[in-house]
Amino acid sequence: MRAGRQGGFTLVAVLLVVAATGAGLAAIAQFASQQAQREKEVELLFVGQQFRQAIGGYYKKEARYPKALDELLEDKRYPMPVRHLRKLYRDPVTGEPAWGLVRAPEGGIMGVHSLAEETPVKTGNFAGEDRAFQDAAKYSDWRFVFTPTSPK
Repeated sequence: MRAGRQGGFTLVAVLLVVAATGAGLAAIAQFASQQAQREKEVELLFVGQQFRQAIGGYYKKEARYPKALDELLEDKRYPMPVRHLRKLYRDPVTGEPAWGLVRAPEGGIMGVHSLAEETPVKTGNFAGEDRAFQDAAKYSDWRFVFTPTSPK
C-alpha cells in the first residue's frame, strides 16, 4: 500500500511542475510579444518622421504638397531631380506598403498614418511633433503630418 501513496504524490508533484512551467512560458511569451510590439512602435515613429520631413522638404521648395508619395522619391520639378525620401517605407505595424493618407485642404498629401487598428503600448511621453499621439486609441490615430508655420 505504501508504494501506491508515493506514486500518487509523485504524480501530483509532476503535475505542479508542469503547470508552473506552463505558466512561466506563457508569461515569457506575453513579454516577448509586447517587446516586439514596442519595437514596431519605435520603427513606426522613425518612419513616420521620415515621411513628415520628406513632405516638409517637398513643400518648402514650392509651397505645395505632393500629389502622390512617389513624388517624394524623385521630385522632377527641377533640372536635377531632388530626392526627399530614400525609399517608400512599409508600415512596420502591418508589414504592408500601404499607408493612410492625410489630404491637404488645397490638395496633395500633407501626411501619412498607419492603417493598423491595434491599440498601442506606448500612450505617453512622446517628443516634439508626436505629442498629439498621447493616449491615442489605435495606431491609425498616429498621424505624421507636415504643417507649415507662418512667417513671423
